[in-house]
Amino acid sequence: MSEEQESALTIGTDKVVTFHYKLTNEEGKEMENSHSGEPVAYLHGHGGVIRGLATAMEGKAAGESFSVTIQPVDAYGLRNEENQQRIPIKHLHVKKKAKLRVGQIVAVETEKGPKQVTVVKVGKFNVDVDSNHPLAGKVLTFDVDVKSVREASAEEVSHGHAHGVGGHHH
Repeated sequence: MSEEQESALTIGTDKVVTFHYKLTNEEGKEMENSHSGEPVAYLHGHGGVIRGLATAMEGKAAGESFSVTIQPVDAYGLRNEENQQRIPIKHLHVKKKAKLRVGQIVAVETEKGPKQVTVVKVGKFNVDVDSNHPLAGKVLTFDVDVKSVREASAEEVSHGHAHGVGGHHH
């Protein structure tokens, strides 16, 4: 596909999109910024980005820039205060003599594999953790620069994600 044909494509299901973004919270504080590295790549229509961002991407083309503010329900969900629990420190994926601290994000082993949790309180043998996503309950603003849009390969569609730079590598 020529560069001209690629730039004429708009974002829709089964298109591979690369983009840079800056993420800020309601107070305008920068939370993340991809501009210092490779652009993010995802396969549109397959859950690779949060729902609100995917909706805002729909119909955009390479070279477009936009800003979108996303409510928690279309981002990382609402906070659930029942998602806090006390667990033995031995179930965390941390280095042996590592000092745990409140606010630290660590992995805990679950039946479905490791899950990221936030440390709320540290005891001698146990730790209280919050399993809500760290951005749950937050209104988020994304400033997005769409870099490229292309047709996904049959392999990417069957795997449900983009391959190559910024995407998943096998």
